[in-house]
Order: sequence, then structure tokens, then C-alpha cells
Amino acid sequence: MQIRFGYELTVQCEQPTPMVCLMEIRPERRGDLVAPERLVSTPAVPTHTYLDMFGNVCRRFTAPAGDFSLWADATISDPGTLDPAFPDAAEIPVPELPDECIGYLMGSRYCETDRLSQIAWDLFGNVEPGWGRVQAICDFVHDHLDFDYMKARATRTALEAYNERVGVCRDYAHLAITLCRCMNIPARYVNGHLGDIGVPILDPMDFSAWMEVYLGGRWHVFDPRNNMPRIGRIVVARGRDAADVPLINSFGPHVLKNFRVWTYDVTGP
Repeated sequence: MQIRFGYELTVQCEQPTPMVCLMEIRPERRGDLVAPERLVSTPAVPTHTYLDMFGNVCRRFTAPAGDFSLWADATISDPGTLDPAFPDAAEIPVPELPDECIGYLMGSRYCETDRLSQIAWDLFGNVEPGWGRVQAICDFVHDHLDFDYMKARATRTALEAYNERVGVCRDYAHLAITLCRCMNIPARYVNGHLGDIGVPILDPMDFSAWMEVYLGGRWHVFDPRNNMPRIGRIVVARGRDAADVPLINSFGPHVLKNFRVWTYDVTGP
């Protein structure tokens, strides 16, 4: 199938403001693009990209004073299949984990493993290790939190989400990631495009957050917010948590005036 995706945002700055945006797809999916991503800035400014320590594409520029807009659009070829499940995937003992996984066992800005460790072991210590344990964590987070855009808060941590029992997709991901790490299962934060393909359209389109967990020698997708296999995930960035992959890193004050995202199936003639 083919999926069209993109975004438009407008910010207002009082003075020229350096920025770094992480809103372009990961390099490993570029070969699936039907046509290269198009990017337009208004007014036009010079931009360039680089890869961060996680391999994400970062676009660097200076937004001028006043209103500044970025618009991007692309179409990608996708298998059109649901997220795969591997119920026999086993947990890897910590001494046998690859070095690159160790950082995804530790606490991070939004994932307080030290404060949620006992809760995690009380809840999941007696659950059979492996795929089923991670799914049990996702089931718990999905049922424990109420989704509410109106109560979104950029500073909410995993522990705060656990206590407040409310959040948006990033909070679901942070809490599930933290609980996995507490059980010595490497877990990382992912954001990207996930359109309502094959499911009813319920909410305005936005960037989505989910997690990837290391089991059986490879990374697997888990989505505690939706908690069901979905079609057409387009990864934009991966990191330890949302602090590593902000959509906009602004080195000065700005006001977000407009933000729009689209992701939909355009398969056909």
C-alpha cells in the first residue's frame, strides 16, 4: 500500500531563533519513499540535516523574527500488514544483552526506574518472562490510564502518569517503558506517523508515540496506548524517552501558532 504523510507548523518568534526539528523519517525507510520528502519553509531559510547519537534525522535552521512555517509532505510504500507478534520471543539475561541495549535498561528524564521498580516487581514479578510479560505490562498501562488530550502536560513523568492515571500516547509509552526497564527488559521510546488505517477515525491526526522492546535478539513494536496491532507505522525518531526526540528544540522563546499532521492511505490509481 501507499501512505501519504506530512505536517505543517507555524511558530512566532520575537527575534531570530535557532531551532532543531526531528520530524523527518528515519534513514532506513528512505528507500521506501515513492518520491523524496518535500520541505518548504515560509519565509525561505537555509537548513541542513545531521544524524544524532540515535541515528535520527535532525534539521537545523534559524527561524526569523515573526511568523515562520514549515511544511513537509511525502508518500511511502508500506507492506500494509499489521504489527507482527512473536509470542515465543524470550527475555535475554542482562549479561547476554548487546552493549547497545544497556542504556535502554536505565532511568531517563521521564522514566524513573528507581521510583517504579518495586511497583513493577509487585505487579509483574510472577508473570511468565518474555513476550507475555511485556504484553501484560501494556495491558496494565492501557487500562490504568485514561486518554485525555485536554490533560496533556509536557513535563509529566512515568511516575506522575501512574499516580494521576491520565495521559496521552507519550505518557502511555513512558510508563510502559519504565515498567519494562524495571523488569530488566530493554525498552526505547519511538515517535512517528500512525494514521487511522483499518480502524475508525476518532481523534485529530497527530504524531504518535509507542515503544520498542528487545526480546529474542531483536526489537519489537508494542503500543500501550492502542494496545492492538496497527497498520502503517512510519518511524520518525527513537530515543530513551521524549526528551531525546522533541519535535522542536528551540534555543529561545517561541509561540506555536499552528500544527497539523496528516497520514492516510492513498493506495490506488
